Amino acid sequence: MSLTTILLTILGIAIFAVGLLFSIGWHELGHLSTAKLFGIRVPQYMVGFGPTIWSRKKGDTEYGIKAIPAGGYIRMIGMFPPGADGRMEARSTSPWRSMIEDARSAAFEELEPGDETRLFYTRKPWKRVIVMFAGPFMNLVLAVAIFLGVSMTFGFQTQTTEVAGVQKCVISQSEDRDKCAKGDPVSPAKAAGLREGDRIVSFDGQRIDDWETLSESIRDTIGPATIVVERGGQELTLHAVLQKNSVAQKDSDGQVVPEEFVDAGYLGFAARTEIIPLSFGDSVVRIGDMIENGVDSIIALPSKIPDLWNAAFSDGERADDSPVGVIGAARIGGEVMTLDVPAQNQVAMMLFLLAGFNLSLFLFNMLPLLPLDGGHIAGALWESLRRNLARAFRRPDPGPFDVAKLMPVAYVVAGIFICFTLLVLVADIVNPVKIT
Repeated sequence: MSLTTILLTILGIAIFAVGLLFSIGWHELGHLSTAKLFGIRVPQYMVGFGPTIWSRKKGDTEYGIKAIPAGGYIRMIGMFPPGADGRMEARSTSPWRSMIEDARSAAFEELEPGDETRLFYTRKPWKRVIVMFAGPFMNLVLAVAIFLGVSMTFGFQTQTTEVAGVQKCVISQSEDRDKCAKGDPVSPAKAAGLREGDRIVSFDGQRIDDWETLSESIRDTIGPATIVVERGGQELTLHAVLQKNSVAQKDSDGQVVPEEFVDAGYLGFAARTEIIPLSFGDSVVRIGDMIENGVDSIIALPSKIPDLWNAAFSDGERADDSPVGVIGAARIGGEVMTLDVPAQNQVAMMLFLLAGFNLSLFLFNMLPLLPLDGGHIAGALWESLRRNLARAFRRPDPGPFDVAKLMPVAYVVAGIFICFTLLVLVADIVNPVKIT
């Protein structure tokens, strides 16, 4: 590896680290701003974990940066209500009970005179939902803003209706070969006189503007078809006889399904790809697809653990869609800077990487599990439901829902997340996902 490559890799990692720190700080800013809006005292706003590198106190909040950029937090007074006896802590020989009371005690350890009216748990459930949702929502806003900005100005690599090359013969795509053999029929595209550089503007009487429409029309046609192409500034009409061939299967989104094939119409040419900016509407559709894919990926996380284990501790291959952690994402950022592509391509890829990271932060934090933000949101919604039902049936107010009672479950969930994070970390180091 040359010195230039090493320096570019370090630069890419540094750029991603800055983006990561900004994303974490932006997330915590959502919590901080809404907590202060509703009069909750916030003693600390920290980006990172571990030893404090820098901090400064302004008002009643200490703002700082810590050494490990793997997350962040704000500390709010009174996250959990006092126990049933009104006490903030109680002695118990039960380890589970001790977890609950330790968490309750920590929520009040920085209580100062006058804070009785500035406790998190005393706020109405809808206000607590806003405070806890504001953090992930900031990540969603940042992800959408980055994605819209890049997709509408830079664009995506997109297949067009321009011919990049013509196949000489008909070869089933299910066969592992790319050279013609004796007896292979001439491809319909070559027989019709299609040439590299032609832009197909009409297929069988239908005006064509995009590759998806053209591809589906070709697949649906077996037999004669009229093709109008633009060549040298003029439109020419070609006549082709499409053949049935085994071609790659596509899903409902038009994406190729690996290792699956279907019989369909075949013309025999490769489409040229160009980077094309998207319209606002198309960008919104893409964002919807990203969110849907993100949800599917989170649901599929448990099923990916065996492959991650094999990739980390055996000779298993690391799948392209394998989960990556902060180290893996930073490493990808470093690789982006070493690619032999124009600088604007590198910038776009880094921004998309950051957008994907923020979208993942949003979706992950919305899981209704403590200690994640979604767990606190679920607790506030449950409290609201209980109180409204009690009011409707003229029963006594059940009071605040004691989220602290779920702390044993939160410790188990946190333990699972830590183990998964360590597994991904090892896989990212010994068998990383690489871009191509």
